[in-house]
Amino acid sequence: MRKTIDYKKTHPLKIFLSYYGPHKHLFILDMTCAFLICLIDLAFPYASREVVNNLLPNQDYRMFFMVVAIFIAAYIAKGFLYFTVSYWGHLFGVRVEADLRRDLYAHLESLSFSFYDKNRTGVLMSRVTNDLFEITELAHHGPEDLFISSVTLVGAFCIMCTIEWRLALLAFGIVPFFLAFTLYQRRRMRKANLKLKAKTAEINASIESGISGMRTAKAFQNEETEKAKFNAMNGQFVQAKRGYYKTMATYMGGLEFCMSIMPVLVIGAGGYYIMQGVVNYADLLAFTLYVTTFITPVRKLSAFVEQFMMGSAGFTRFLELMRLDPEIQDKPDAAELKDVKGDIVLDRVSFRYNDKAEVLRDVDLHIRAGEKFAFVGPSGGGKTTICQLIPRFYDVTQGGIRVDGQDIRDVTQNSLRRQIGIVQQDVFLFADTVMENIRYGRPEATDEEVIRAAKLAEIHEDILNMPDGYETYVGERGVMLSGGQKQRVSIARVFLKDPAIVILDEATSALDSVTEAKIQASFDRLCEGRTSIVIAHRLSTIRNADRIAVVDRECILEQGSHQELMALNGEYAGLVRAQEQVMGKES
Repeated sequence: MRKTIDYKKTHPLKIFLSYYGPHKHLFILDMTCAFLICLIDLAFPYASREVVNNLLPNQDYRMFFMVVAIFIAAYIAKGFLYFTVSYWGHLFGVRVEADLRRDLYAHLESLSFSFYDKNRTGVLMSRVTNDLFEITELAHHGPEDLFISSVTLVGAFCIMCTIEWRLALLAFGIVPFFLAFTLYQRRRMRKANLKLKAKTAEINASIESGISGMRTAKAFQNEETEKAKFNAMNGQFVQAKRGYYKTMATYMGGLEFCMSIMPVLVIGAGGYYIMQGVVNYADLLAFTLYVTTFITPVRKLSAFVEQFMMGSAGFTRFLELMRLDPEIQDKPDAAELKDVKGDIVLDRVSFRYNDKAEVLRDVDLHIRAGEKFAFVGPSGGGKTTICQLIPRFYDVTQGGIRVDGQDIRDVTQNSLRRQIGIVQQDVFLFADTVMENIRYGRPEATDEEVIRAAKLAEIHEDILNMPDGYETYVGERGVMLSGGQKQRVSIARVFLKDPAIVILDEATSALDSVTEAKIQASFDRLCEGRTSIVIAHRLSTIRNADRIAVVDRECILEQGSHQELMALNGEYAGLVRAQEQVMGKES
């Protein structure tokens, strides 16, 4: 796969053609069959002229029927040639599409968190599906239609010139006007198509968002609100389509006029030349057949123009993504992070999201290897941000973070993240089996290792009671499992990964107290022998942490053990008393 810099420096046409390389044998087969089809189409009018001029007047019936038999065989062969073009040509296009999608998906995976903060899933889905399909149509049909049309038109013009050059010039005299009209309309169609693609991506995003949030909409009885939002977006899509079709209709109307007037001009001029004795009826018949022959390639050219507009717009959007640099990249000499103990140092770390206000300012922190360290504080204080900076999901604005004395910007992202396991509040499970969702922690793990991880996470018995055990399908985002089960599956993933550092990001805040108590034992087992960082919602769950830090107002206000912070009677003590008061009222 090319690097981003290659997509930036290389001409788009060269990039486009490079995808033909791995499948050039299919492309050559497609073009060869297309060329033979052109020869058959070009031969028939000329043979018809010879038959009418020579064979029939001379009563050479044997040769006449031989010519008929040859063309029957030729058209049978043409049927097989069209099969090859349709089947293998489309297969060539599908393979090009698969390569494009492979490279685009791989590039999307390389982009940083910040990219996904700014782009909607539905829009990206549209780019990976609709846009690439149209690029494929151009990759397959574009060269084929252009080649067939060019060979047919040039061949027909040359043969017609040998019959009567004045009539040939008259027939082709309309072509320059058609080409000029096509070039003018092409610019308008391309602009309209880009606008249409943007609206298509937006409506796909709206559909994706609406379907994903369907349960929430029903819970709040906001179906009508969602319908109104969707209808507004749908209306904008219709307007974009209307503008595109209006431009396309103008072009198709002009094309139809050119194609319809051409036979009329040939018949009119041919009749005049017959009256003058310049051509005979057989010549006029051949000309009429040739006009019919090259009307088809001209239509193919018009179809090519539309394909080119849609395909080039899709390819432009493809290149827009492929030319994006990941905000976080490994240094050329980045080292592998090995034999990690889990000692973490934040050295005067400051951070801001894009151009927004600072989230962290001059944070100094040392989390010792094997220590259980907890972050507490109000929402938006920066707890999660710290935990996202350690695996380098975002880069610090100032300062640095070191793991075992190595700056995380000096090691590869893969080796860093291989040593960090994260259990989040919002667990994401794939629409797959329980077995494969746990195996996601280490894809090469055996079934026995997966089962062992499930036992450590105390989810094994639950899985055995499921309809198909470990092969039970969990549904979209794990909807078939309870909150506690999903959380324990995510814990099993981390057990399977076996990292040196574990981050628990408010992992139990969405669970009830009873379920949380059941899962706490799994968490305690997971944290044994590892550096563990816990973002706590319920302060009672982190009282046994080695140290606790209160994060608020862009910095760490205080840190120490539970007893030390309670004795300090500061921010932490205030949070504990406030939560105990709330819990007392609830009980």
